[in-house]
Amino acid sequence: MPGTERKSILLVDDEKKIVDVIESYLIKEGFEVHTCFNGKDALEIFEERTHSLVILDLMLPDMSGEKICQHIRKKSRVPIIMLTAKSDEGSILNGFRIGSDDYINKPFSPRQLVARVWALLRRSEDDLRLLSNFYSFNEGELVVDDISHEVKKQGVLVNLTNSEYKILISMIKYPKKAFSREELVSRALGDDYEGIDRVIDTHVKNLRQKIETNPKEPRYILTVHGLGYKFGGE
Repeated sequence: MPGTERKSILLVDDEKKIVDVIESYLIKEGFEVHTCFNGKDALEIFEERTHSLVILDLMLPDMSGEKICQHIRKKSRVPIIMLTAKSDEGSILNGFRIGSDDYINKPFSPRQLVARVWALLRRSEDDLRLLSNFYSFNEGELVVDDISHEVKKQGVLVNLTNSEYKILISMIKYPKKAFSREELVSRALGDDYEGIDRVIDTHVKNLRQKIETNPKEPRYILTVHGLGYKFGGE
């Protein structure tokens, strides 16, 4: 069995027979498994516990797997495997776009699923793995596409400078992390930048003017007093 640390997996599917089979195989591999059959319970368990990996059915009775995946990706880099009866290219590409790490079409081999679980866990040991390539906050008020490098506020394209975009995407990719000005200088301007770190304050001021509804009461780029800034979008 690869590794010695006991890892926890969240398994979400509305078909009990499938859940029972997958759970049995995972337990034999030494995993701790938390199961649920709908999106509401999945999100509650996700918030309450820390998991090493999520196995998520695309079609659930109360909400779509895509919606759950997007919610998770705003907060966590946990690997996600989608289970789906949809085999069309568009559905699969959209799943990867919103943050899924792998797709398995139903019906599938439980042994193959376990092999993919271990493969993803090995890959996910790098903490720098990105959360997603597409981010949507506050019910679509702010949308960031890291493939096209486009930012939209209420559906309107926002024109950001390269430095402003790098500051924004750095904070989005590491939610809840408070960045010092020095860290943001390094990410946005490069390690060879020799100016003062307070230049970040100017970039943040301009960024807030472009993406905040009220720049004086920001919802996205929050000040961390005595340190720097963090991202506050939901």
